[in-house]
This record gives sequence, C-alpha cells and structure tokens, in this order.
Amino acid sequence: MANVISDETIDYVGILAKLELSDEEKEQAKKDLEEMLDYIDKLGELDTENVEPMSHVFPVENVFREDVVTNGDDRDNILKNAPEEKDGMFVVPSTF
Repeated sequence: MANVISDETIDYVGILAKLELSDEEKEQAKKDLEEMLDYIDKLGELDTENVEPMSHVFPVENVFREDVVTNGDDRDNILKNAPEEKDGMFVVPSTF
C-alpha cells in the first residue's frame, strides 16, 4: 500500500463534497481512496506503448439515417386549421 491518505485530506474532500462523515465513515473513505489510488498505480505499470487510443470500449458505428422528407409540402392543409393566415403563414398576436 504505497498511497496513504491523511485525515486532513478526507476532511477536505468531505468539505468539497459537502458531506458530514462520522469517524467510521471517514476511516472507510480513507481505505477506499487508498485502494483506488493503488489500483491506478497498478494500471500505470501496464505497457501501453503499442495500444491505439480509443474513445469507446466497443466499436461504435454511425447510426444516423438519411434525412428524407416524407410529408412534402402540405402547407394548404395545415393552414386550414389556422384561425388567421397571411401570405401562407400563421398570424399570431404580437408578443411585445
């Protein structure tokens, strides 16, 4: 266990996270943080020289579809429902 977390660090993290921890919870948090840092150190020992960087663990493919208009120009039918229209547009009350 190379990483040792001080009580001051746990108190500071608690303040940043706006947590009120009991003494028992502080000890558990200290142990958990030490284990996390030890694991990160262990990962740092891996040889990643020939590993290509990636943004996702699994391959991601483009799932977008082509943008195709399906309803066409139906302005006249839409404007039939308008209480008032002018030059092919809805007339609405002024907002200011």
